[in-house]
Amino acid sequence: MTEHGTTTIERAELGKGGPVVGVQGLGCMGMSEFYGDTDQAAARATLDAALAAGVTLFDTADVYGRGANEEFLASFLAAHRDGITLATKFAVERTEDPHHRGVRNDRAYVRQAVEASLRRLGTDVIDLYYMHRRDPAVPLAESVGAMAELVREGKVRHLGLSEVTGAELREAHAVHPIAALQSEWSLFSRDVERSAVGAAAELGVAFVPYSPLGRGFLTGAFADATAELSEDDYRRYQPRFTGDNARANAELLAPVREIAAAHGATPAQIALAWVHQRAQVHGLTVVPIPGTRKPERLAENTAATRITLTGEELALLEPIAGRVAGDRYPDMTSTSAARED
Repeated sequence: MTEHGTTTIERAELGKGGPVVGVQGLGCMGMSEFYGDTDQAAARATLDAALAAGVTLFDTADVYGRGANEEFLASFLAAHRDGITLATKFAVERTEDPHHRGVRNDRAYVRQAVEASLRRLGTDVIDLYYMHRRDPAVPLAESVGAMAELVREGKVRHLGLSEVTGAELREAHAVHPIAALQSEWSLFSRDVERSAVGAAAELGVAFVPYSPLGRGFLTGAFADATAELSEDDYRRYQPRFTGDNARANAELLAPVREIAAAHGATPAQIALAWVHQRAQVHGLTVVPIPGTRKPERLAENTAATRITLTGEELALLEPIAGRVAGDRYPDMTSTSAARED
């Protein structure tokens, strides 16, 4: 089997006593929103291909497509319930104003959100329930305490957090065990290494990197999003994807392409292999969730789990993040980076 094959991937435990899942998951957000039009038949074929390849962690959120992504996954979940670890999230509140993104962590909202997600997903239990973003005005004891109530009631099996600092992870874990921390982590984005990665390793919390391919930039496919992406693709408004930033960031991919050629692989595979090996440096269980809507990209991504980079190759990739132009979001206030000491 070549590096581009589709053999079943290995498995790992999400946190101490957490679910055992394939070492790479699937981010489903783009199947409903943010990346332009989606071929729903191809998206469903991608879900089936993922399961066949050993992917068992499927990630969504109530905010994706205003609930449409959870609804889309419902039939797939029903058909394969025992073989799937379904993760969804709450906390990002959307209104009729398309530009509004509020964050709510209060107890009442936690309970309101979980009931709505259970209904859309057509299930009576969520395997992994994340707090999507942190509202510092609400004590973690209240938010995580409310989530813990859902575990005791059998509505949720395991808890997760997203975009929290190491100190926040420790505080939350003291209220109730946290199985997984989901935050952005890639060759382009390494701010989580400041505190969150170390805390997760210390506590035995698994790390679930989202956007491990830098929202597609690390595939080498983009030079300027304003010219190459559709009008309804949100990456057109991401600082790293536009203008001088995009052109400067594209130049950073030279060593990625060089290493990919040496392995007979793609730049995307090298970027994913880096995430897996970087986690090993920290003694951390990692399950990246690259998103795709195409079965062929799914096969490419899972094949990355069988690539091993040399020490010399890792050294070539090391400086990239420190040279990236532009923040990962236009507004960074709700990220963990904004709350680091």
